[in-house]
Amino acid sequence: MSLDNGRGRTPETDVIDFRAAEQLLDARDPRGAIKLLDSVIEAHPEHTAARLLRARAFFAGAQLRAAELEFSIVLEREPDNAFAHFALARTYERMNRPGPAKRHFRLAAALDPQPQYLAAARFDEAG
Repeated sequence: MSLDNGRGRTPETDVIDFRAAEQLLDARDPRGAIKLLDSVIEAHPEHTAARLLRARAFFAGAQLRAAELEFSIVLEREPDNAFAHFALARTYERMNRPGPAKRHFRLAAALDPQPQYLAAARFDEAG
């Protein structure tokens, strides 16, 4: 019995591609990271960490609609993921959508009161 999924991929291949995508994103190559992650997510659509990494790569590559979609999928699965709320807020901020940005900044800060999240949440402002 083979673990090959019919496309010449194995679980080991997916792990290698995921780790390589992390390195590409760190090296400021979001397009390369996205390319690797597309096949990982095709094989494992439920893999939230891969989706979060792909969302970060979309954001870094200024593919904001795609980033918004991926961060939203992550939050459907992990509504208490403070980083995903923060990153989605940054995405909305870059899309010039201040209302949703403020909401997600505040959710991130409420879930994890890191100084960066608290500063972005601007709780001292009305609304």
